[in-house]
Amino acid sequence: MSDPTIYIVDDDNSVRDSLSLLLNFRGFRTREFASAEDFLAAWKTDWRGCLLLDLRMTGMDGLALQQVLGERGSRLPIVFLTGHGDIAQARAALKAGAVDFLEKPIDHEALFQSLAEALRKNTQQQEEERRLADIEGRIARLSERERQVMERVVAGRHNREIAAELEISPRTVEVFKARMMEKMQARSVPELVKLALQAHRE
Repeated sequence: MSDPTIYIVDDDNSVRDSLSLLLNFRGFRTREFASAEDFLAAWKTDWRGCLLLDLRMTGMDGLALQQVLGERGSRLPIVFLTGHGDIAQARAALKAGAVDFLEKPIDHEALFQSLAEALRKNTQQQEEERRLADIEGRIARLSERERQVMERVVAGRHNREIAAELEISPRTVEVFKARMMEKMQARSVPELVKLALQAHRE
């Protein structure tokens, strides 16, 4: 997995260079691209950090890149930059999930604040993905019967109801339930329900 990076996409060489210098000086790691197409050609799903994206560029513009990245499942938060911004474009960018929409010339402190928020958002996303993968891993370790018992426990069934549905004894249900709870690392039924809901949130 890559280190958190601010990916600068702007077709103005001087803007890219000045932003990179400014952000490197403040301790940020950066990588620069001269076009949306160049960025898409290099982009990988495991990239971490955020995207500092110019709205208007030759070829694919920033809003189009935002849309394509969303379709491809990118989780990189986006901060837009523009020298020609308008309300409609800002609304479209923010509605599609952009963290912020900043006009050039850029207020440096506003930029730092927006990027810090975007990086925090990406870190939270990464932590949520790891948490979800952990829960899914626990579920994957269940036997077929343990999974059947879990589904019914989560649905609110009592042991005798589960036993009747699965045509096994209540005592056997208890055995499978105890194993399932241990594998799921759930200390109570409400905690198990919470884990199951998180696993099926997507």
